[in-house]
Amino acid sequence: MATFVVAHGAWSAGWAWKKMRPLMRAAGHEFWTPTYTGLGERAHLARPDVGLDTHIQDILAVLEAEDLSGVYLIGHSYGGMVATGVADRARARIRHLIYLDAFAPKDGQSVFDLQQPEALARMRGGAATSGDGWRIPTGPMPPDTAPEDVAWATPRRKPQPIMTFETKLKLSAEPSAPRTYVYCKRARRDDNFRQFLERAKREGWRTYEIDASHNPHITVPEVLANILGGIAGA
Repeated sequence: MATFVVAHGAWSAGWAWKKMRPLMRAAGHEFWTPTYTGLGERAHLARPDVGLDTHIQDILAVLEAEDLSGVYLIGHSYGGMVATGVADRARARIRHLIYLDAFAPKDGQSVFDLQQPEALARMRGGAATSGDGWRIPTGPMPPDTAPEDVAWATPRRKPQPIMTFETKLKLSAEPSAPRTYVYCKRARRDDNFRQFLERAKREGWRTYEIDASHNPHITVPEVLANILGGIAGA
């Protein structure tokens, strides 16, 4: 069976993948869900200089410490930035790169470069008014999230260090591993991810579209587990 490692989204952490762990392990897979510096159970390590490179190194450190290879690397949302950097710097360890409703950046791009202007202004404004200039406050969960999941996730979500969104990704070359894009069709009005689905189609990546909002690991974990298992079995 396959080894999966998750590069989670912004404001989130490894805890958000709690529903996925038993499903993937029951199918015989290894399923690693590390947390970035400054978020989740590591929120006490947050500081203004935590950037994208910090989070890339967080995942690289797990790959190296656990000696993981043949990895199916999942990047969710902001985690697509992290996963792309990891796939560049640990090419020999990555078997497949999976973008889950995620940024799929090219060299020299940052999250803020790829954001809609309204969202960019909102996040910078939130950091300025209630985040001491360097923490982007959390936002609401997608509207179809079950009330019990909102109650579970909301207190666990933490502000995002703004430097992680400002840092431009530095690649030595495009990732060499095969790539898959999973797009969540219940998109918000200001959806920012269809552009990456279209890129995936243009460049011949495998693509999936699922009837879910932005966090399928929370709202439809069984559906997502089946897709991931299918990718590993292809």
